Amino acid sequence: MTDASTTTLAHYRDVTLSYDGHTPAATDLTLDLHEGEALALVGPNASGKSTLLKSMVGLVNPIRGDLHVLSGSPRRAAREIGYMPQTDEIDPEFPVSLRQVVMMGRFRRLGPLRWPGRADREAVDAAIARVNLTKHAGTRFGDRSGGQQQRGLLARALVTAPRLLLLDEPFNGLDTTSRQMLMQTLRELRAEGVGIAVSTHDLELAHQVCSHVLLINRRQIACGPIHETLTPEHVTETFGESAEHFDTHSDLVAHPHPVAEPERSGL
Repeated sequence: MTDASTTTLAHYRDVTLSYDGHTPAATDLTLDLHEGEALALVGPNASGKSTLLKSMVGLVNPIRGDLHVLSGSPRRAAREIGYMPQTDEIDPEFPVSLRQVVMMGRFRRLGPLRWPGRADREAVDAAIARVNLTKHAGTRFGDRSGGQQQRGLLARALVTAPRLLLLDEPFNGLDTTSRQMLMQTLRELRAEGVGIAVSTHDLELAHQVCSHVLLINRRQIACGPIHETLTPEHVTETFGESAEHFDTHSDLVAHPHPVAEPERSGL
């Protein structure tokens, strides 16, 4: 149960989202994400998971309902949000270093006229160290492995010390080392009070990292604590016939006990 004093980072009540202002892309969204919680967004392809994440940074707008992020509009909250999209437009042939890619995450705070200063460089080095890529910081981003590039993009999302971290399918194509590193980093961030929303098809990730789950297929199917909500019935309703790809009787779907919450540091 969330402590009454815990800050609400994202608040949705009966929200419908639309890209064009008319056609619903995701409906019936009702959720509260608090500091130190991690919300897994689970659903089939094109179900609205990315749409929900984009709405938290103001890239998709509500046409119905009540939506607040960090107690205000998503666009106003953007500077305190780290966002790692599912696909990135960095050309692997472009001659840019890993450090320069991570520095891109500081540009929103720098503005168009300010050059990066000492504090910005220190923040970049700290973010790169957090994902264990310090020795590769000066190397060309395109020369890094797929897993290392994903970790570099995570560092870019973390470089402003966000209160809310949004990750869109961050585990796609990761090797085992990068996968374990990413899960550990997300646990540490939760312990520090960062709120996390992550879209995923990976039920193991959901149980290993997340406290809550939202099941979606163009509309919200269910949302709540993961050990109560990720049930065979909800998975079947969310995925329909494709639910046969999941073992709906496994511990990953019907977990009998709550996943241990991370210990908080300094909260």
